Amino acid sequence: MNKHYLQSQIKSSGTAYLLWFFFGFHYAYLGKWGLQLLYWFTFGGFFIWAIIDLFTLSGRVANHNALIFQQIDEIEKRDRDAEQTRNLAMILAAKGN
Repeated sequence: MNKHYLQSQIKSSGTAYLLWFFFGFHYAYLGKWGLQLLYWFTFGGFFIWAIIDLFTLSGRVANHNALIFQQIDEIEKRDRDAEQTRNLAMILAAKGN
């Protein structure tokens, strides 16, 4: 995956809460369409699920972002390792001359 694409997928808790309050669209915002449809068909779990989401939504956003940050860290580590390998190869080539 591309690092810039992953950075564009980072979500905001404020936006998630606004979508929860006005449209009940917070699961779709996080990319969980199955839960979103279930949420709509049950009217927010007869509003019990909606109340629970009020308290757990920031944690869901944090978990979503944590996975993305982990992927970004893996990409950056791979890039650093590749750069170190290139630099070492250049140094060895320069010493060989």
